[in-house]
Amino acid sequence: MSNELQGVEAYVFDVFGTVVDWYGSVSSALKDFTGQDEDWGSFTQEWRKGYREYTVRVAHGGEGSTNVDIMHREILDSMLESPRWKHLGPQWDEAKRQEAVSFWHKLDGWPDSSKGLYELKKKAVIGTLSNGNVRLLVNMAKHADLPWDVIFSGELLGSYKPNPKTYLGAVHHLSVPPERVAMVAAHIYDLYAAATHGMKTVYVRRPTEDIGIKESVKSKAEGGDLDVVVNSLEELAALIELSQ
Repeated sequence: MSNELQGVEAYVFDVFGTVVDWYGSVSSALKDFTGQDEDWGSFTQEWRKGYREYTVRVAHGGEGSTNVDIMHREILDSMLESPRWKHLGPQWDEAKRQEAVSFWHKLDGWPDSSKGLYELKKKAVIGTLSNGNVRLLVNMAKHADLPWDVIFSGELLGSYKPNPKTYLGAVHHLSVPPERVAMVAAHIYDLYAAATHGMKTVYVRRPTEDIGIKESVKSKAEGGDLDVVVNSLEELAALIELSQ
């Protein structure tokens, strides 16, 4: 398995879900923030669903902002006008809505994320390749102790994944051939898109992501079509140690 990573000089990471726990972080923050007895888990999932729909639309040439803070606010405003959540709308003034949007800047890492990244950083360049905007990713890195060497974001690269300009833009700025860059993600679609541009692929199984399919994802060594499949970033760091 480790041979698949030989020659890789840079690892770029999806962040939401792969490195940080968006669901647990935002749902907990909303509960503490409001003090209200609502289904904040469902609220968070709906907010995230809106994110996925919005980013896919923009990635395929549709209208929308490439700044995730603006996107999150637009989705939140729409949710607070919906039948399910409109009772909250009058209670959430401008300041409260902006504070809620800021929760996405303070997502907690998975238990293995910080330690795993520090180990990876000793062996290769590590960076984000995320739909998040730059300030969000910087704030998140400080909050969760994520030691990135570089921040690549949809905002900087001009679209969201899986638009080709995101993957190709990161490879261009890293100044290495695509086969020397590995995309690390907990989302199969992200890795399939990266592979079409010649990048290596590392799949990380996470509790909140790819529900119903992650258990069946296999590496090439196991007869699948991804280069490496791991259950943590610490496991990935150990594989890289073996490949060098």
